[in-house]
Amino acid sequence: MYIVSGCLAGLCCRYDGGDNADERVMRLVSEGKAIPVCPEQLGGLTTPRPPCEIVNGKVMSNEGEEVTDKFMHGAKEALKLAKLSGSRKAILKARSPSCGIGRIYDGSFNGKLIDGDGLFAAMLRNEGFELETE
Repeated sequence: MYIVSGCLAGLCCRYDGGDNADERVMRLVSEGKAIPVCPEQLGGLTTPRPPCEIVNGKVMSNEGEEVTDKFMHGAKEALKLAKLSGSRKAILKARSPSCGIGRIYDGSFNGKLIDGDGLFAAMLRNEGFELETE
């Protein structure tokens, strides 16, 4: 069983209201082998919403609003679902402030990447999950 980013499963939960549908992920979901989650929606953020990036350990929108608490709440709720499912593997959206693995946007909102994990990805990693991006 996999936990997957909802946007990769074709759910319109991206910050801009779109998706990042990935055929492999959608097939896993349709076969009952994956559960889609969107930590940002689980944290109470709207869709669409302003783009966010991690800046000095805080999640900030491009409008200057700090939304770290919402991202943390959503990541914790998504982690609960991952544990309830018995999953130990996740396929997550690259570069996301929630789901990014190994490389995330640097907080300048200029498309620059730095080493690091999104909040949900970091929680999964700390729990020993096997992580991969699309």
